[in-house]
Amino acid sequence: MTKQLVITLLLLFTLITTDVVEGTKKTYGVYDNNNNNVKLFVFGDSYVDTGNFLNSSSYKTPYGMTYPGKPAGRFSDGRVLTDYIASFLKIETPTPYSFRNSSTPQSGINFAYGGTGVFLTHVNGPNMTVQIDSFENLIKQNVYTKQDLQSSVALVSASGNDYLAFIKTGNITEIKSFTTSLINQLLINVKRIHNLGINKIAIGLLEPLGCMPPITQVTFHLSCVDLLNLVSENHNKVLLQNVLQLKQQLGKSVVLVTLDVYNAFLSTIATMQKNRKENSTLMNPLEMCCKGDSLENSCGRVDDKGKKKYSLCENPELSFFWDIVHPSQNGWNAVYKQLQSSLGQLIDKN
Repeated sequence: MTKQLVITLLLLFTLITTDVVEGTKKTYGVYDNNNNNVKLFVFGDSYVDTGNFLNSSSYKTPYGMTYPGKPAGRFSDGRVLTDYIASFLKIETPTPYSFRNSSTPQSGINFAYGGTGVFLTHVNGPNMTVQIDSFENLIKQNVYTKQDLQSSVALVSASGNDYLAFIKTGNITEIKSFTTSLINQLLINVKRIHNLGINKIAIGLLEPLGCMPPITQVTFHLSCVDLLNLVSENHNKVLLQNVLQLKQQLGKSVVLVTLDVYNAFLSTIATMQKNRKENSTLMNPLEMCCKGDSLENSCGRVDDKGKKKYSLCENPELSFFWDIVHPSQNGWNAVYKQLQSSLGQLIDKN
């Protein structure tokens, strides 16, 4: 992310409404449901991709160093949100679509592809519409039965890359109308997934963009840029309103659950910052663990001679951010714990 882009992002706050989404505290417990027939189908970006973006940094060292111990296609040092949700459902992590022919997709399929979004983005990969096309083709091929789908769960998680692509167009004065069109298309995608046979869908809210390490450089990584977080808050407010309307349209037989990753990020970061004040040896949650040695380099980059062009923090297991935008396994684990009460709604209606 360039300095120019950071400055552009900071200008957005003047164009965003000051309406905010009220955060709610989340609790979680232990669920012991026997969901042997449950399958998980995942649509989205790098926050939930577990191996589809083959020619990416996620397949380079040091990605995957914590789990599974080598690069395996996750944009983190270890497990990501998909892994934790699958564990919550008591199933194996679903097979990445790229490996559908070499692995038995008993636990479902992960169609998510790093860098993509609801619309087209800066990455030449399948956006969410194309991902759902692939899902529909598998259904037509009778890979999954109607009964399979009725007992399954869909995870929908994307939008961050859409905003990045939009900002790069320079039309930041149209940010509100873009949010409207983005959420309209996202809800079209959700309805399409439902029409294909899935009645339980978890929809991720947008993460706090003002907390990304390249953005918090302007505060010397001391705090998130709250004014930029208004982009995320406005997005989430509109999305929550639309999901509520969709629930009313679809009726009680359909379970739509929103995953408040926004407040989960903020709460985790705040807790880690508090702990760091009491123990200065702990890592600053707003700093990335794996970072390039310059703006041109990023985590996993090496030069022509194989020399590393990045550095690692001493204890990845104490970090929140792994790289410029992706949480570490430790970060995702903390976020997931705060999402469990919402995920429980998928179990209760099973």
